[in-house]
Amino acid sequence: MKGSAVCRSFMHRKPFSTISYASLKQNLQFGEFGHQFRWSSSVSPSVANEWVQEIKPFSAIPGPPRLPILGTLLPYKLGIKKLPTYHKDVCDLFEKYGPVVREAFGSHIIIHLFDPSDIRQVYETDGRTPHVPPLQETTQFYRKQKDMSLGLGNINGEDWFKLRRAVRQMMLRPKEVGYYYPLQDGVARQAVDQIQKAVDSNGVVTDLHLLVGKWILESAGMCCFEKSLGSFRNGESGELAHKLVEANIDIFKLSAELKFSLRLYRFFQTPKYHKLHAIEDFFYGASIRFITETMNELSSLLEEGRLEEGKFNFLSYLMSREELSEKDIVVITLSLFSDGLSTTAPTLLGNLHCLSLNPKAQDCLYREIMTHVDPDAPITFHTISKLQYLKAFVKEVFRFYPIGESVQRLPQRDLVLGGYHIPAGTHVDLNPYVWLQSEQYFKNPKRFQPDRWLREGSEEPVVDPYILTPFSIGTRMCAGRRFAEQDLYVGLCRLLQKFRIEATSDEPPEQEWRVLLAPRTPLPIRFISRE
Repeated sequence: MKGSAVCRSFMHRKPFSTISYASLKQNLQFGEFGHQFRWSSSVSPSVANEWVQEIKPFSAIPGPPRLPILGTLLPYKLGIKKLPTYHKDVCDLFEKYGPVVREAFGSHIIIHLFDPSDIRQVYETDGRTPHVPPLQETTQFYRKQKDMSLGLGNINGEDWFKLRRAVRQMMLRPKEVGYYYPLQDGVARQAVDQIQKAVDSNGVVTDLHLLVGKWILESAGMCCFEKSLGSFRNGESGELAHKLVEANIDIFKLSAELKFSLRLYRFFQTPKYHKLHAIEDFFYGASIRFITETMNELSSLLEEGRLEEGKFNFLSYLMSREELSEKDIVVITLSLFSDGLSTTAPTLLGNLHCLSLNPKAQDCLYREIMTHVDPDAPITFHTISKLQYLKAFVKEVFRFYPIGESVQRLPQRDLVLGGYHIPAGTHVDLNPYVWLQSEQYFKNPKRFQPDRWLREGSEEPVVDPYILTPFSIGTRMCAGRRFAEQDLYVGLCRLLQKFRIEATSDEPPEQEWRVLLAPRTPLPIRFISRE
């Protein structure tokens, strides 16, 4: 709309205070923002007044019917809609109600934003300390109960900024994270060997998603603790890794179900939350045991003067930061250790499926890898810097296998989005997911085409940078992004050096929603040895 476009042009220049809808209109017409209209040679007072009249109140935002107590949850309670396809239901909301939609999980209101220009405006108002709701409210609740540090994803304001500043150098700078390439490469080689042992006579790996989960867990262990967890071994250590991978899957499934509940677990322990709580006790207990054992070993080596330079790089860095408490160090390490199970592992599976469905792209990637990657030498930061098609391939996979259907924000000032007044503190879901395979933004959107992301030789028009944001953007970007990308790059190099990935059917990419998105398994793929 004409009004919303002009409002977007000036809203980021001067913050709104938290004001009522009536006051908003009055300020726009007569005072606080009036100079923006008066000094524009192309805007007359009558047109400015028309724009103000077009700003609609929060209560006018359209959406599915809301009931007392349940909100918009009734179709899910009746089984008419299913949680695993919630990401598709979000797209249906856009088709039915437009670019701004109101949804209610019980009494909790969520505003969905689909227009990239509105999404851009929210990001541009993030400021120094963007506020977000917790991805998993159940995790935040559990950590409070256990008196744990809540971690980067569950806090806001200056508390968040303190933690973010402490990990920025170690986790977000490519050259710093590049230190871990050889460690991740060593795990990738082990994982490829495990796949070679696990393939049946048809090249199929049973429970591939669990093997890939153990791969990512072992890689995270090497980065955090610089020692093997024994994830691929037979016996107790391998069994523990297997159970941790399964526990993580169960945690996200139960968290998704509780998100679509009335959240009664906040007042008493419901049967479903009791089950989730027990699984979290196991998962966090085992993970924190790994962390504390390594911290104790590091402290002992330091006291005895036997700590080798560069050893225990990640934990040494965190423990050297005076602003971090022991609880902070544990929860930051816990996030790096465990988050890849719900993000990197399913993304790697998505890459394998896209390889199998697109043999020409696979051949192109294989040729690039064989040109630049020595099968017998460790992969480094400089190795990967030469593999531009690899990076484009991974980026294109995110169009077909995104990590999530939304990014969440709690704007800290009143905004006008899509022509509606959005009060400060409203839970806003940014949903560019709906555009990932849209002709409006991509040429031949159903075609898997990594070349569209290459700077040279691409006929693709420039894509709006707010459409594909798998790790979010800005200061609240995923802290583990670099580690995840490195696992993907190294994993694809070592896999394609050893195998050709073939499809056992032409089944298109499908995902299931469980707070985040994961490929529907088992994947219809097989591994054909190149030897």
